[in-house]
Amino acid sequence: MFQLTQIYNYKKGEVILKQGMKTNHLVYLTKGIVKFYYEENNKGLIITIDKAPTLLGLANILNEDINVVSIIAIEDCTGCLIDMKKFKLMLIKERNMMLNIMSESTKMFRKSIFNFMSLAHKQSNGRIADILIYLSENIYESTSFTLTISRQELAEFAGCSKELIIHTLQNFSTEGIINVNSKKIEILDISRLHNISKIG
Repeated sequence: MFQLTQIYNYKKGEVILKQGMKTNHLVYLTKGIVKFYYEENNKGLIITIDKAPTLLGLANILNEDINVVSIIAIEDCTGCLIDMKKFKLMLIKERNMMLNIMSESTKMFRKSIFNFMSLAHKQSNGRIADILIYLSENIYESTSFTLTISRQELAEFAGCSKELIIHTLQNFSTEGIINVNSKKIEILDISRLHNISKIG
């Protein structure tokens, strides 16, 4: 088993792994929240958002060590570097650990796929409802939370404009579904939010 000796602190907005760059390490995130960000033709999309503890860069194990997306700190983060070559050798020897890593990779893949399905098949109300539910259940683990992502990042996650995000959040607030106070969001009627998600 390897030792996690190289500990790094990442400031909010700092790139942890950069899209298209070759890397020789994984990052075990021990603190903080990150976004998986894909950029092409000067347009960006947040693929998914994840929080510690998690292992970053798993896609590189089967992708010739090239970062498929950028992973960027949404808030101040702490992570430990893991040598890619040593990690691959360990996986060859430890079958159970390989299965666990494959399981974690599948979970990350599913998060990304669900977001793409939402983007492809739902109107803005449904997509934004999906995001609020995802953040509540998977990131902040509460129906009342303070956003550590900006309205612009919400827009990049939902695949719409910042103005539409602001307008939709205001509508949800007016309808009594959520309460919005600057970055503080409280989900008042989770069942209605789920219903909006289903209707799309």
